[in-house]
Amino acid sequence: MPETSSEFKSIIRKVRAHEKWFSVSLPMIASENVASRQVREVMSSDLGHRYAEGWPGERVYAGCRYIDQIELEAIAMGKKLFRAGFIDVRPISGVVANLAVYSALSSAGDTMLALSIPNGGHISHGKRDFSGSAGLVHSLEIEYYAFDRDKMNIDVDASAKRIRALKKPPKLAMFGGSLFLFPHPVKDLAPVIEEVGGTVCYDAAHVVGLIAGGMFQDPLREGAKVMTFSTHKTLFGPQGGAVVSTKEFSDSLKKAVFPGTTSNHHLHSVAGKALVFAEFLQFGRRYARDVVANAQALARGLARKGEVVLGEKNGYTKSHQVAVDVTKYSDGGAMEKLLESQNIIVNRQLIPGDLQAGRHYTNPGGIRLGVAELTRLGMGRGEMAEVAEILHLAMAGSRKREVVQRTKELRKAFQKIKYAFGDSPAYFFR
Repeated sequence: MPETSSEFKSIIRKVRAHEKWFSVSLPMIASENVASRQVREVMSSDLGHRYAEGWPGERVYAGCRYIDQIELEAIAMGKKLFRAGFIDVRPISGVVANLAVYSALSSAGDTMLALSIPNGGHISHGKRDFSGSAGLVHSLEIEYYAFDRDKMNIDVDASAKRIRALKKPPKLAMFGGSLFLFPHPVKDLAPVIEEVGGTVCYDAAHVVGLIAGGMFQDPLREGAKVMTFSTHKTLFGPQGGAVVSTKEFSDSLKKAVFPGTTSNHHLHSVAGKALVFAEFLQFGRRYARDVVANAQALARGLARKGEVVLGEKNGYTKSHQVAVDVTKYSDGGAMEKLLESQNIIVNRQLIPGDLQAGRHYTNPGGIRLGVAELTRLGMGRGEMAEVAEILHLAMAGSRKREVVQRTKELRKAFQKIKYAFGDSPAYFFR
């Protein structure tokens, strides 16, 4: 028998090629980050082969002695990190966490408030007509908050008026989104939502690390009863999800996660989440502070170069994201490809006004930039000035060789992960 097949070797070569490429690139997808060596080690452990359906101490499977202990430690740290009465670390993604909340707190045909996708909403909050998870999977009827394009945020007065005028009051109101530059007005609108009988929820998938680090709003102290999140964006863990809430919803949420929306819940990922919670308890405040400072520095740098950075009226951003209108060049889809050809990894982004202008997701008007991963690689505000210059040149598209070389030179000093325990290389397979 051969030691390896050609197909086996081909996959290993491609993994190595990917890591080599990213080691000389600017990874700026706002929904991505990079995990520490220890997290990756537990992700490749024997836990990834095992089953543990149910809650710790109530498993369907045997062999969970240490798995239960790991999950209970994750729960204890998660409660401490988010000052929450309840946390469930079993959801395997942020979308699954949202579906669990929909299942626990609403029924098919109920109304939910959310942002429209061009105004920053996530597809898991979307209507059936757009194949959004809330509408397609749980048959919720979606109504939108009013939105202030200049402030790039929910319009409080117009939204309150809209909520009170709905013939079918919302059962759920979901704050948070995918394009998420500024804290949402949870404190202002929570009383209005509760007045009409709704439950306030908050999708913190993008900003949960900033919340844990004390650099964003604190939804559970502002009126939200439930908060869902991903564990791999500004929270630099393995891909997965979680849901936190006040104690009153714990039983219904536990049942909605299992058996409602999850069977086995990826035990290696739970161990990874536990390690990330420990990392965040130690390093989270400094990391969150540096992420926001970097995003603001990048936004200001791009604006000084003449780029159209959204949210100027509110200081461009208070999160890890920067949104840029690229219609003076082409569209977001073309710009995404142009930047990728120069080793700058971003994503195209629908922005307010796109649908009215006849643009859609394949050719939106904007791009979304994230600095969470660059920050974890150790870059600071000084490097953000260089990143802004590189991006400005790259968007013009006329100096590709210079852009690639400057990016490669910049990355030489940033090949290890910071805000972690011990030495942790960012890439293993190069």
